[in-house]
Amino acid sequence: MSGYRFDLDGFQVRAMDALDRGESVLVAAPTGSGKTVVAEYAVACALADGRRAFYTAPIKALSNQKFQDLCLRHGEDRVGLLTGDNAIRPDADVVVMTTEVLRNMIYARSSALERLAYVVLDEVHFLQDAYRGPVWEEVITHLRHDVRLVCLSATVSNADEVTEWISTVRGPTVCISESKRPVRLESLYMVGDKTHDRTHLLPVLVRQRPNPEAVRLDAEAQRSSPRRGRQQGRRRLFTPSRLDVVDMLDHQGLLPAIYFIFSRNACDEAAAQCLRANVVLTTAAERTRIRELAERRLASLPDDDLEVLGAERFLAQLENGIAAHHAGMIPIFKEIVEACFVEGLVRVVFATETLAVGINMPARSVVIEKLTKFTGEHHSFLTAGEFTQLTGRAGRRGIDTEGSAVVLWNPFVSFDQIASLVSSKVFHLNSAFRPTYNMAANLVRTYSSEEAHHLLNLSFAQYQADRDLVRLEARIEKRSEHLARLRAEATSPFGDVDELRQRREQRSAEPGDERLVDLAIGRLRPGSVVYARKGTYSGPMVVLTVAARKAGMKLTALTRSRTEVTLTAADFAAPPEQIGAVELPVPFAPGRPEFHKETLERLARTHLEARSTPLPPSVAPETLEVESDPDLEHRLRAAAQADRVAREIDELRSRVSGRSRSVARQFDRVLGVLRDR
Repeated sequence: MSGYRFDLDGFQVRAMDALDRGESVLVAAPTGSGKTVVAEYAVACALADGRRAFYTAPIKALSNQKFQDLCLRHGEDRVGLLTGDNAIRPDADVVVMTTEVLRNMIYARSSALERLAYVVLDEVHFLQDAYRGPVWEEVITHLRHDVRLVCLSATVSNADEVTEWISTVRGPTVCISESKRPVRLESLYMVGDKTHDRTHLLPVLVRQRPNPEAVRLDAEAQRSSPRRGRQQGRRRLFTPSRLDVVDMLDHQGLLPAIYFIFSRNACDEAAAQCLRANVVLTTAAERTRIRELAERRLASLPDDDLEVLGAERFLAQLENGIAAHHAGMIPIFKEIVEACFVEGLVRVVFATETLAVGINMPARSVVIEKLTKFTGEHHSFLTAGEFTQLTGRAGRRGIDTEGSAVVLWNPFVSFDQIASLVSSKVFHLNSAFRPTYNMAANLVRTYSSEEAHHLLNLSFAQYQADRDLVRLEARIEKRSEHLARLRAEATSPFGDVDELRQRREQRSAEPGDERLVDLAIGRLRPGSVVYARKGTYSGPMVVLTVAARKAGMKLTALTRSRTEVTLTAADFAAPPEQIGAVELPVPFAPGRPEFHKETLERLARTHLEARSTPLPPSVAPETLEVESDPDLEHRLRAAAQADRVAREIDELRSRVSGRSRSVARQFDRVLGVLRDR
C-alpha cells in the first residue's frame, strides 16, 4: 500500500492483515484517525484481483467527495458514482453510492453484484439512526456471503457485540478498535457574564474532573423558572451571540471553525448576520482565490439562475471567510464551500450535523451552540455518540497539535450535564431496525414468506433481543446452503436418483417391514399433506413436525376436524405418500386455534392428488436408466446425506418456531396493515 505521506498506524495494519486472510472487518476509530485507508486498501485488492468494489456512504455529499478521491487515486475511467442525483459510469470496477442504492440493488438481484468482492460500509454506526439505520442491517444480512465487508464506524463501546453479530450472520469478521485520537481534543465552555461585562472561555475538565471555576460560575447564575420566575443569583449569565463567538475564536487563534446549528434556516441567518456586521476574516489574496474557485464552478449557470439562487450574497459571505453548509443548499454551492474550506480560505462554516458525517472538512475548532436538537417529534439531548461525532471534526491531522470543542452556556442546561457529556466514554450502539412498509413490500416481492422471516430474524435488533435465535437462523442458512449443494450432487443427468432409492428400499424391505414406512415418513416435511387413518378419522392431514426417535420416525399432523394427532409407522399400512403441500402460517404456533384455522383454510384451497397404492415390495421394478450413471454411488451417498441435513434443518426450524421473534411479529403486523389497505 503506497501513496500516503505518513506511516500506517497499528490498527490500519491489523485491519489489512485481516482482509488478506479473507475476513471481513469492523474498524471502530475516532474521526480523522485514518479508517479510510483500510477501505482504500480493500478497493485496491479488488482491482488487483480483477473484481469489483462498492464504496457506500450515508449521504450524497460524502459519496461525491469519495468519488473525487477515488478518481484521483485510480483514474476516472475505473470509478463510478450512483446517487439519487448522479449516475456516472455505473459499470465501473469501483462504484461509490449511497447505502440505499446498494440495498435496492440487492432486492432487485442486480447483475452488477456478480463480480463484487468488497463492500465498504462507511459510517456504519448509522444503523442506530431511527429513519435510515435499517438500510445498513438490510445490506449486511442480504448481501451475498462471499462478499467481504469493510465496516467503518466511530468509536463505540460495544464494537465487539456488533462484530459478533456480523460474524454470526456472514462469517469470520474481525473487530479492530482504536480509541486514541490523532489530534488531542480539549473541550471548552464559553459563557457571557453581564455582571462583570466579559466572556469566559474555560476548560470543561481539569485533571479529568469538572472545572471548579466553571462549576462555581454556573452555581452563581441567575436562572429563570416557568413557575417561580427569576431565581436569585449573584451573576447574570447569557449565551454569547454568534458574532461574539466568532470574534472570541478569532482572537484566541481557534479558527478555522465549524459552528454547528441544528437548523438550516438558522445556518443561513448566521452567515447573513456576519455579512451585515461586516465580519472579515480573509486577506485580499484569499478573497481573490475564493472568487476564482467559485466563479469557475458557477460559470455553467445562467445569470438569471444565479440571481434567483442569491449567488452574489453567497459570494460576498465567502469572500469574507464565512459560509453556511446544509442539505438545503444546492450541490454546487456546497461543493464551493467544501473546496474553499479545505484550502483554508473559509474560516467559519455554520453547518447542520450533516457536516459531521465523514466529509473531509476538519477544522481547528468546533462550536456546538445547543446540546439539544429537534428530532422531528420532540427535542432531545445529544447522546455521547452524537457529541463525539460532532467534535470529531476538531483538530487537523498534520497541522494542529490540539483541537477545541466549544460548548456555549445555556440557561436550560447545567454545567454538570455538559461535563458529564464531555467525560462520557460510553457510546453504546443500539439497533433502530424495524420493518417499514417499504421494507415489507421489498421483502414480499423478492422472497417467500419463510425466507422473509428468516432474513428478519438475522437482524442486529433481533440479535440484541435474542442472540440464540439469530445463531439458530444463521445455522439454518448455512445448512440450507449445504443441502442445496448435496442435492445438486445427487442430481443425475441419467434419471431420477430418488426413484431408484425408493425402489431399492422397497426391494430391501420385507412385507410388513416398518423400515420402509419410516423412510417414507422421513421424507415428509412440515406442510406436507398425507392421507392417513387415526382413530375414527380417515382423510387428509397436514404434517406439522417430523422427528426421528429411537423407536422410529414420528410425525405430528392436523386433521380436518382441527385435531392434532401423532403418527408412527404402525399407523400406516403402506409407506405414506405426499398428496399435496400447504405453506404453514407464520409465526409457527401449532397450539393456537387461529393457527389451526388458517392452516385448514389453506388446506381447503390446496389441490390434492388422488391417493395411489404403492407397489407391493414383492414386485421387482424394472431397471432404471439412472443405474447407468458412472457416478451413481456418489450421488446416492449425497442423497442420503441430504436427507439427514434436511431433517436437521426441520429440527432447527422447530426450535426457532418456539422462540419469541419480535422483529418478525412486527413484520407480520405491517403486512396486515398493507393487506387491509
